[in-house]
Amino acid sequence: MGLLQRLAEWLFGSPRPPAPRSPLAPPPNRNAGASTGVPIGVQPESSGDERSAPAPTRRRENLAALNAEQFAPLEHDEVREQADQLGSLWGNPWFGRRDLIPPASDPRTQLIDRAMVGQGLLTPEDLVDIHRIGDAMDAVRPDLALAVAEADRAVTRSAEERAALKAEKKAAAAERRRLHAEQVTHRRATDIVFLGRGVSKGLAERTPNVAALQQAGLPILATPADVAAALSISIPRLRWLAFHSVATKRTHYVSFTVPKRSGGVRTLSSPHRSLAQCQEWILRNILDRIPVHAAAHGFVRGRSTLSGARPHVGAEVVLNVDLKDFFPTITFPRVKGVFQQLGYSPAAATILALLCTECPRRPVEYAGEKLYVATGERGLPQGACTSPALSNLVVRRMDARLQGIAQRLGWIYTRYADDMTLSTSGDAAQRLAYVMARVRHIAGDEGFALHAEKTRVQRPNVRQCVTGIVVNERAGVPRETVRRIRAILHRARHEGLAAQNLDGIPHFEGWLRGMIAYIRMVNPRQGAPLQHAFDELMPPGTVR
Repeated sequence: MGLLQRLAEWLFGSPRPPAPRSPLAPPPNRNAGASTGVPIGVQPESSGDERSAPAPTRRRENLAALNAEQFAPLEHDEVREQADQLGSLWGNPWFGRRDLIPPASDPRTQLIDRAMVGQGLLTPEDLVDIHRIGDAMDAVRPDLALAVAEADRAVTRSAEERAALKAEKKAAAAERRRLHAEQVTHRRATDIVFLGRGVSKGLAERTPNVAALQQAGLPILATPADVAAALSISIPRLRWLAFHSVATKRTHYVSFTVPKRSGGVRTLSSPHRSLAQCQEWILRNILDRIPVHAAAHGFVRGRSTLSGARPHVGAEVVLNVDLKDFFPTITFPRVKGVFQQLGYSPAAATILALLCTECPRRPVEYAGEKLYVATGERGLPQGACTSPALSNLVVRRMDARLQGIAQRLGWIYTRYADDMTLSTSGDAAQRLAYVMARVRHIAGDEGFALHAEKTRVQRPNVRQCVTGIVVNERAGVPRETVRRIRAILHRARHEGLAAQNLDGIPHFEGWLRGMIAYIRMVNPRQGAPLQHAFDELMPPGTVR
């Protein structure tokens, strides 16, 4: 039988089941029952706030002078009688209190103390020590309560301070986010710092070569804002036109293919109106003001296929060389380099180069959306008005090198777009193999490759052609072309002009008019009779 059951039977005559102890309550103390009036091991019900309830006044006695007879064990009847006289033990004001020791003057406490001493669980000396500790606790209890209250206030104050500090930090963070959003919005509206991966390097460098630009008579552009102002568009619009992306839902070009005379197809890309207007401004205000090399005859005002062919008339050897993938080979870095060489800042040069270049793209379907995916590097698109002028500026050094070696060896060099022609007569023709090797090496050194299938060496015993013009004895159009035009005009007298469009050429009359004008330009003697025959077919009053 446990101590709890024995104590309960001795005091009350029947065992009382112990109340469940909270898992957070401290373990029972064997000596606590003598001072609290609670059976050892029993968890009593709380009678209220243990910390704030006032302790009853107590009167201490020295128990060391008591004799042993006072602590003799009581009979069950005596215990019941005294318990009845004292009333309910459970209504004791100290019952259930864990924060104080009941006074020795309390009858209930005396009964418990007597029982504990009588059973040999405590000695009178132990009781004296216990009640002395109770007195000390009563002495410090007000200070302890004050300290606990102050601690509670400090904890509450600390929590409030932390909450206030947290709220202050949140407000500061929200303000920083607001300011950052405003700065980003302002910067996006007034500046450009990123235009896509791989092409944005240099956008932070805004220093142009003002002296070089002024000497060339070019507009001074340093920042993205300068470029946007010159093009008369907003910064967001400029960003949209120049932004580079590998896959996009919308492209700034309309692409289509046309057949080549040599076989295969050629892809042409026509820019949309907004981009086309920007490219026209760049061509008119920048590119057209830069002189090209004297050997370049393609896309140059005042020069043509005829001016490029005439220097080779009557030559003993005519060498025709074609550059492979001419426009796509002129990539974005090379175009950007052209603008920087003119004196523009890296930022302005980057934007101008992006406006003048584009990636070859292929439409694909992904996740239910149509995307235009890049299949190569950004280069000069065939169809943009700026591509021919930029190609002439990119190839200036190659033209200078080829003309230099041609003059040194007694040859003549001209170039029309990607068609390069070299010719000579006499002893210089013996250096043909060397000239071909040098042309190949120089072109490769400048980042180009020769089209081996289109390389031709023409002697006087065959028809020598340069950019479609015969140059054996004098400049002229091939006989087949002249005969075809003459036959069309002859049959048109009897059958009508529209009936001669056997190939389904769009705008047939305009095409025929242009062919006759071209023949007159190359060889006026050949073109004059054709022009007269065409004029006779036109109704009276037609503008000619």
